[in-house]
Amino acid sequence: MLARRLRPSAARWSQQCSQQWARAYSAQAAKGSPDIDPSALTVEKTSSPKALLDSKDLIFGRNFTDHMLSIEWTAQDGWLPPRITPYQNLSLDPSACVFHYAFTCFEGMKAYKDSKDRVRLFRPDRNMHRLNRSSSRIALPTFSGEKFTELIQKFVKMEERFIPKQKGYSLYIRPTIIGTQNTLGIGPPGSALLYVIASPVGPYYPTGFKAISLEATESAVRAWPGGVGDRKLGANYAPCIVPQMDAAKRGYQQNLWLFGEEGYVTEVGTMNMFVAWVNEDGVKELITAPLDGTILEGVTRESILELAREKLVPEGWKVSEQKFTMAQMKKAADEGRLLEAFGAGTAAVVSPVKAITWRGEEIKIPLSPGKETGPLAESFWNWMLAIQYGEVEHPWSKVLSE
Repeated sequence: MLARRLRPSAARWSQQCSQQWARAYSAQAAKGSPDIDPSALTVEKTSSPKALLDSKDLIFGRNFTDHMLSIEWTAQDGWLPPRITPYQNLSLDPSACVFHYAFTCFEGMKAYKDSKDRVRLFRPDRNMHRLNRSSSRIALPTFSGEKFTELIQKFVKMEERFIPKQKGYSLYIRPTIIGTQNTLGIGPPGSALLYVIASPVGPYYPTGFKAISLEATESAVRAWPGGVGDRKLGANYAPCIVPQMDAAKRGYQQNLWLFGEEGYVTEVGTMNMFVAWVNEDGVKELITAPLDGTILEGVTRESILELAREKLVPEGWKVSEQKFTMAQMKKAADEGRLLEAFGAGTAAVVSPVKAITWRGEEIKIPLSPGKETGPLAESFWNWMLAIQYGEVEHPWSKVLSE
């Protein structure tokens, strides 16, 4: 009886919410949602510049630059003028929808210093493409990637002194967008904040490559077709921590995410996964999971695939984006056909893998003699860094204008 009495009021509440959201979208359409305007940028410089840390003391994501870039958006007014201000705390109402319903997504990109002391960004257009895909998936506003990149360049030039000059060091840049509307109702946010902070970082492997051991995870699923695992949403990361902690307790540096009863190989931790083997047709093959919703569309992944098609295919290799299973990997290892495996991502570029434990059995993965990496991972690492630091001219590396 109680359920029957509640249904009409629940229906009316749902109808009222739908009407409110429709009015919000109508107002947004009427305003035209003007795009980000870099010419409206205002700059407030800090009065207390931070001391630079010694390069050896840099810890990923622990220290930040003097300033931040921020742009507010409302459904009524569109994008407000962008601002560069001193790095500071955000002030948000406890009911802000980002806290309750995870309206947040982000990107990870880097700025580098080349041998001529010029600042470079690596493929910022791909980061902007992915950030817009992520934002639109959770009903947050989108924007011109070119205009936002223009603002990021101005921000990075202001923070240039924080970019270490040594090869392997960089400035990690974190663009983030959050829903800020004060409401406990569930619907598209009527306001948002797009902001950028930056952190100077050292090399992922300061003393050289360290190959890692993985534990294949079947008890938890990171992503699935039709879900949101292919977008860089904040909500995708917190649920992954416990399985990673469980693997660490058993002595593994990271976990390998499998999907489905077939045990499809998807990602390693928060990185894309690559495997090199001699396939059953006797052809050397570099293989990675396809963009089917179970993996993130990694910028480093895309770059490695393009480099592989340029450099490996002429040498007789096959480069594949298709499903493959742990059973296939084990079979290749048992038959001596497994050549190499590595993760790929912005932080490490490549992360060599030396072993994977699956259902209690360890699968050994070859490394180069006397090294903590295989030849392919090392080659990709060298090719990528040469582009990122401007040692070879390449359209992926964007030099910031003076």
